[in-house]
Amino acid sequence: MSPLDISLADLIARLDEELPGANELARISEARLRAQTLADLGDQLIDHYVSKAKQNGASWTEIGDAIGVSKQAAQQRHTPAAFERFTNLNRHGIVLAQEAARTHKHDSIGTEHLLLGLLGEPRGLAYAVLVANAESEQRIRDAIAEALPPAGEKAPRGHIAFRPESKEAIEQARRASADLGHDWVGTEHMLLGLIRAEESPAAQILRDLGFTSDELRETVKTEVAKRLAARDKQ
Repeated sequence: MSPLDISLADLIARLDEELPGANELARISEARLRAQTLADLGDQLIDHYVSKAKQNGASWTEIGDAIGVSKQAAQQRHTPAAFERFTNLNRHGIVLAQEAARTHKHDSIGTEHLLLGLLGEPRGLAYAVLVANAESEQRIRDAIAEALPPAGEKAPRGHIAFRPESKEAIEQARRASADLGHDWVGTEHMLLGLIRAEESPAAQILRDLGFTSDELRETVKTEVAKRLAARDKQ
């Protein structure tokens, strides 16, 4: 029995339902994209528990044994790096950004893809702030669609690199978290990072939709305080 509440039949049925008119070759391409997303999520799942194990004093030798690789391989692959303090929702948004780049056959991840990733995670605070202020999700998606580069000839394989402006946005997200005194980097901080990367396509999209960096910061600060207060009352 599978340890997950999902089966191969479920994945096949969903893909067939979503692409009713596609031929088998098109379905192969889509299946590969979804397989890559599942693999990325699997890596994040392992990273989560590796981090927990390290916090509880486990050695890299012990972690390597649990994964089934050498100490060196475990350390190289799972040492906390760029997304160490990123929440699971924010990491998922980045996975969705990568999937968006592949779907549009782009060979790098731009800030517009990161913005699409935030829209793909409705549980995140960024989604709530975006939709509340822009009045509708579709309005945001339409603005992003206009800013996206033309589709490439074929979807890229393997790792997709971040563009320089995306790296800047990620760094600005970390700074936004620190500025607000938070010990996590959530989707809300990524949203702030995007608008702070002032020369990026996503920043321009957000400004065109009526957002400003200062107002967005105050909105995030207020909404985070509300959510923390509500959690404390539970």
